[in-house]
Amino acid sequence: MIKHIVTFRLNGTPEERLDASRRFADALMALPQQIDVLQSMEVGINSNPAESWDVVLTAIVPTMDDVAVYAKHPAHVAAAGIIAPLKADRACVDYEF
Repeated sequence: MIKHIVTFRLNGTPEERLDASRRFADALMALPQQIDVLQSMEVGINSNPAESWDVVLTAIVPTMDDVAVYAKHPAHVAAAGIIAPLKADRACVDYEF
């Protein structure tokens, strides 16, 4: 099994960042019903104003190849498009567990 963890830092006002994060989270949470290899999805929106990262996702897929299947799926691409105009930074870790 692979745990795919990604965090994003967004540009914009706090209100713009929060709105985009919420819309992104809603779209991500719908993905397990749309992408066969995606076994689970968890999304967190930062509530600590002292931190600069806005949103984090944790997805679980069976294999590293499935990370690519998930990433290229049209529903995931559409979800990523929600924050694309505001995306300042992205960090990712994929690990076997």
